[in-house]
Amino acid sequence: MAKFSFDIVSEVDLQEMDNAINQVRKELIQRYDFKNSKASIDYDRQEKLITLVADDNFKLQALTDMLLTRMAKRGISAKSLKFNEPEKAFEGYLRQKVEICTGIDKEKAKEIVGIIKKLGLKVQAQIEGEKVKVSSPKKDDLQVVIAHLKGLDFSLPLSFCNYR
Repeated sequence: MAKFSFDIVSEVDLQEMDNAINQVRKELIQRYDFKNSKASIDYDRQEKLITLVADDNFKLQALTDMLLTRMAKRGISAKSLKFNEPEKAFEGYLRQKVEICTGIDKEKAKEIVGIIKKLGLKVQAQIEGEKVKVSSPKKDDLQVVIAHLKGLDFSLPLSFCNYR
């Protein structure tokens, strides 16, 4: 009997994130409320870290909104970002570090496995590193699991891949 499976992952397309940040940089130059401002946005792809710098809380919030809007237009979930507390930077400016979260940690993976087991279907869910593998002899059961997980408001952006 054939076994069907898929993986549950939490990933961010870093190229799309790069494009979204470049769009924010262009908008930053053009916006009137940021004229003569030292506001900036920096992106370290290796560290998966975004640094926002703004003159005050109002401009920091505007910069955050610009980033979230551009991400949404490019299909990147806001749930993939972890905003740290703004800190004082040079000459009274504010700096905020934003981490890009990828992968499913052990606690969240256990929570996902628990949700799948509560469905009462004949499926097996296994934690494999930063992903969860779900397998079943019936494709229909796997589709029920995917539909159920898509319907939940989970704290991570979940995507489903390697459907076999």
